[in-house]
Amino acid sequence: MTPSPSFANKFAAAFAIAFCLGASIASADEAVSVPLLSTGKTILGQPFSYPTTGKAAILARTTTFPPGAATTPHRHDVPLLTYVFEGVLTVDYGADGVKSYKPGEFYVEAIGTTHIGKNLGTVPVKILAIYLGAEGVENTVLVPH
Repeated sequence: MTPSPSFANKFAAAFAIAFCLGASIASADEAVSVPLLSTGKTILGQPFSYPTTGKAAILARTTTFPPGAATTPHRHDVPLLTYVFEGVLTVDYGADGVKSYKPGEFYVEAIGTTHIGKNLGTVPVKILAIYLGAEGVENTVLVPH
């Protein structure tokens, strides 16, 4: 799914404003850095490593889930960082349980574990997904159900 143009425009404008304000207001000795995520494990506690085959390839994209939407069963074979902008994303990891992610949460998705992402709420869920992959390695693998 692709984000609505208004969301993409708002995100781009907010990023540009934040960047310009940060560049014009804070000098290097005044900059404030706030960690959003620091981990060596996925949300399920799995250690992860980066693919070693092929050249490194990063893909960043936004996805919007309308109310009631769900992904097909799938897994990720590369590290995936996910940030939730809006709504509550519920992810069913099967035998590993169900987790819900709220706006402002940033996590490393499970690797090699089949799961389904759902929007069980009444407002759209908007996320940023950053795949840390490699050429020749699929970021997302659909799993037959």
